[in-house]
Formats: sequence, structure tokens, C-alpha cells
Amino acid sequence: MKLLDLTWPLPAENLAGDEALLDAAEAGEGGEVLRFWESPQPFVVVGYANKVATEVNVAACEARGSPILRRCTGGGTVVQGPGCLNYALVLRIEAAGPTRSISAANHFIMERNRVAVETLLRSSRREEAQTKSPAPTPDPRFDPSRLASAAAARIEIRGHTDLTLAGLKFSGNSQRRRRQFLLFHGTFLLNFDLPLVSELLRMPSQQPDYRQSRAHEEFLTNLNCPAEPVKSALCKSWGATTKARPPAPPNLRALAEKYSSTDWNRKF
Repeated sequence: MKLLDLTWPLPAENLAGDEALLDAAEAGEGGEVLRFWESPQPFVVVGYANKVATEVNVAACEARGSPILRRCTGGGTVVQGPGCLNYALVLRIEAAGPTRSISAANHFIMERNRVAVETLLRSSRREEAQTKSPAPTPDPRFDPSRLASAAAARIEIRGHTDLTLAGLKFSGNSQRRRRQFLLFHGTFLLNFDLPLVSELLRMPSQQPDYRQSRAHEEFLTNLNCPAEPVKSALCKSWGATTKARPPAPPNLRALAEKYSSTDWNRKF
């Protein structure tokens, strides 16, 4: 497993990056990789089959200048921006292995991510309990007391591919499969502007049972921790130790053009 920690400047480039990594692996020009990125600007991403007018407050997005893009995987609509850590896994499909089917891959990946985050939270809680004066952190958004209290709760997998803390969602995920490799990517809400979700999105047309029609701000939560410990926990869990090469520029540019096009983004 290789690591690519790379955020491109534009939203379309970042969505293109995930698909480009999958294309490269399928073409024999890449392999298994773990990627991280975090958008410097807010934008909306609808799932492949989502209807924009149904899921998105288009007028609010236009007023804010927040782009509306469509990704290549399913699932629901999300808001991206600072404080929302994205990750992508490109994994080989093995006929007799844990990635052999959609459901098997979902279970395998989600459980590994669940354990990684839960271990991080519990470790952070133990370290704080042993330290009378917590060391200052360079990230002003980080509230150690919130992380300590969060660590008391168990991380659970809910719905199809959500991670929750005390019944509140902080991670959503989706999958796309090719012949030899799959792309599994998702988000971690760390220090995100949660009211922005209510502003830019409508109530989702499809909801997991555990949501119980809760509004966005009553359903979502932040982990309230900086990105680097989360990245480190996931790298350790997936054995991502060596640096991956970015996708070839021609393929990235072509895909970025697709993700920038109205025909793609407003197709439904």
C-alpha cells in the first residue's frame, strides 16, 4: 500500500484524482494506494445517481459561489470544505478475499477504519488522563476535552457505510468497482462548519433508518481533532508506508474536465 497525501487547488481536480488513481491501477500503471485530501473551499458533491434539485439548495450554493459537482460513486450528497478530511482507497479485487463483493468490501474496509479511529480516540483519552497539563496544540480548532469525552463512546458502523459516535454520523463512504481494482472513498468530519450543511443541502431523499428524520445539525458531528492523527491512524491500519506517484497529468486533466462540465454535474 502506497500513500498519496495531495490536495489539488480545484474541486474538480480533487474528485478527478480519486478516479485517476483507480484508472491507473486498472491499467497496470499503479496499485493499491491510500490518498488524503482536504478542500480549501466549500463545495457540494452529489452521489452519482442523485438529483441535484432534490438534494441541494441550489439557490444557496449559487449565492455563496459554492460549486455543485457529481462524483463517480453512489451514496448521498455531502458538503466539502476545510475541516472535512477525505480519504480514498484503491484496493485489488480478490476472488476469494475480503474485497470479492460489494458487501464484503464494505464490511472489511469499514471495520478496519472503525477500529483505527476508535483506537485513536481511546489512546488520546489515556494520554490526556496521564497528563496533568496537556501540551499545547498547534491547531487552534482542537479541543482536547471534546476528544477525551468522545473517546468514552464506541465507534459504530451504521446504515450501509456510515461511521457514528454516540449515534451521530461523522463519516460517510461509497464504492466503485472495476474488473481488478475498486475505489472506496469517504469523509471524516473533524472540525467542519456543520451549519453550512443545513444551508446548502435539503433533507436527503433517502435516509438510513437510524437517522430517524433528524435535521443535518442533529444528525452529524465532528470528531474535534486535527487531521494528522487521523491520517496516521489510517496509514498504520492500512500499512501505507511508501509515497505514491500522483496520477499522470493527461488523465487527470481529462477527468477534471468531466467533473467541471455541466453535462456531467447536472445530468440528473
